[in-house]
Amino acid sequence: MGGIKAAIGDAILTFMWVFVSSTMGAMTALIATALGLETLVWPSVLITTSIVFVLVFIFNLIGDALGGASFNPTTTASFYAAGHGPDTLFSMALRFPAQAAGAVGGAVAIKEVMPKEYKHMLGGPSLKVDLQTGALAEGVLTFLISFAVLLIALRGPRSSFVKTWLLAVATVTLILAGSNYTGPSMNPANVSTPLHFL
Repeated sequence: MGGIKAAIGDAILTFMWVFVSSTMGAMTALIATALGLETLVWPSVLITTSIVFVLVFIFNLIGDALGGASFNPTTTASFYAAGHGPDTLFSMALRFPAQAAGAVGGAVAIKEVMPKEYKHMLGGPSLKVDLQTGALAEGVLTFLISFAVLLIALRGPRSSFVKTWLLAVATVTLILAGSNYTGPSMNPANVSTPLHFL
């Protein structure tokens, strides 16, 4: 029964994450425009990193309230492979499809409600290079984000606040590094990782 509860929590949280995180580009544009910084690159990166930080912090609290729900299959698999966390092979077999279904639901929902002037910002990952280069880039980026998550979560600072900031910085850095290859991918929920295993 624990695996089913985890899968339901994952589906709900992933739905919410994809729905909200799909608005990060629009939120960054609105904030940068309001501050008069829309033509500068680094302030926009800092704004995006701050948005990721706030969203991950909030979603960690929601995930904990849902009994350890996760919106990121990469994190779930990484912690399972490292021997940390409550997951079994059976619970993971239930959680991954639930996360995928939640992600699809969130993507469909945000496409329905996003204002027309921001719909162009809803594009997801797309291959911008040949298939082999894209696959290699995605594999390297996935390894790096998984390694960063494990390093920060298991060996990083004790403060969950600082850990969340470091995760946001690592995530935005890797998304920027991969943007010339595949855009913001690295997992079906697009970005970031929960800290519910800590």
